[in-house]
Amino acid sequence: MADWNDSRSRQGFGRPAFGASPAGEVRTVNDAGLRKHMLSIYNYMASGVLLTGIVALLTAQSGLAYTFATGPLMWLVALSPIAIVFAMSFGMNKFSTGTLQLMFWAFATLMGLSLSTIFLVYTGASIAATFFATAGAFAGLSLFGYTTQRDLSGWGSFLIMGVIGILIASLINLFLQSEALMWAVSFIGVLIFAGLTAYDTQRLKSEYLQVSRMKVTNPGMAAAYPLGKMVIMGALSLYLDFINMFMFLLRFMGAQRD
Repeated sequence: MADWNDSRSRQGFGRPAFGASPAGEVRTVNDAGLRKHMLSIYNYMASGVLLTGIVALLTAQSGLAYTFATGPLMWLVALSPIAIVFAMSFGMNKFSTGTLQLMFWAFATLMGLSLSTIFLVYTGASIAATFFATAGAFAGLSLFGYTTQRDLSGWGSFLIMGVIGILIASLINLFLQSEALMWAVSFIGVLIFAGLTAYDTQRLKSEYLQVSRMKVTNPGMAAAYPLGKMVIMGALSLYLDFINMFMFLLRFMGAQRD
């Protein structure tokens, strides 16, 4: 995904007062477009999470989750979603909007197959409770990122470094098998993806406003950033924030099966 200039818009929202200037009318049109754009992102993201959940539940109930928990299929199911994310991120400009849509749904489906194994470890009730807790936290954090007047662009580098750090720590812990390190990684992971939820929401809002202004000042350049692709890639970003926050929270809230 392209990260354009991170300057944040301070435009107000709502219908202009009677006798408002043309600039105010244009701003209202942009605000309506922004709300529609963000709603499209949330709809895609929520649909992807729902698809993942349904596939995970059905796979667990069918008994196939045991197959994906061990053997060669485990690595195929685990690594395929990562490959799709990299392909979408680095090939966004090469793929058509339709192709990106298919890749997004394929990614959500494969994630469902991969996550089906959590039903072998945790009870269904604790998984559901963690899901709803994550959904509530995500909604609040995303609302904060959308409405805050504070510029969160400075969080980006710090949060990405944090993601790299917990990935490295997780790999190291595969060999150390340290319970203390596992809990530390889980706690930090929750904080990092909570921050990324707010940061990504503000970033997606800013990107839309940047492209909207570009359509007026430089239509040729604006054409390089189709809104359809921005919606799909934005949904992918928020989906990853949600799923990762859910998985880290599950380590705290999940009740293991006997």
